Amino acid sequence: MSGATDYQEMAASVPPSLKAITLTHVRYRRGDPLGLFLAWVSLVPVFISLGGFVSHFLFRRELQGLCFAAGLLVSQVLNEIIKHSVAQSRPAYCELLEACDSHGWPSSHSQYVFFFATYLSLLSLRRSRARQVMAALPWPLAFLTMLSRVYLGYHTVAQVFAGAVVGLVFGAIWYWIVNTMLVNYFPMIEESAIGRWLYIKDTSHIPDVLKFEYDNARAARKKVSTD
Repeated sequence: MSGATDYQEMAASVPPSLKAITLTHVRYRRGDPLGLFLAWVSLVPVFISLGGFVSHFLFRRELQGLCFAAGLLVSQVLNEIIKHSVAQSRPAYCELLEACDSHGWPSSHSQYVFFFATYLSLLSLRRSRARQVMAALPWPLAFLTMLSRVYLGYHTVAQVFAGAVVGLVFGAIWYWIVNTMLVNYFPMIEESAIGRWLYIKDTSHIPDVLKFEYDNARAARKKVSTD
């Protein structure tokens, strides 16, 4: 009994301004199938970060992809700086979502997905024609993510559009920085001790990486079978 009493007294003394860190804490109206769908859509940045770039590093380790991921991190830091500078509140509905303790302008989700869509599109357009189809793929998802943040009550229309503009512009700028300035250092990084140890490589000079790897895999298999 004394343990339970001590716990109750401790709980009563805890300040009410505590905040939980939850990776997939997205609320939607119960019984709303569209809200459920858009709640999953709003988790796209989590899926891209954990499923896309982590697996890319584990299995590909290309400098272009690593710079892509670094750009997304820089974009999110920029988003936090802008949010704290502007300090614009989220919609009034944020109290029900327990999201009022963070600022809303610009939307970090919109900025993230529009940076991703911009960089991926520019990167795909410089590749082979078969891969240019990829340039159009991320945009429907980017607009759906933007819509989800308004529909679920986390942002206003102005906040998601601001995030989209910042993400689009910064995505284009970062692509230019990587492919006109940083790309000159790719061979040096590739040949460095840590680059050779981690098998970091650069394939940005290969027009069609998929065909290149396919042809080399077949050639290696034929060589093994003849040895």
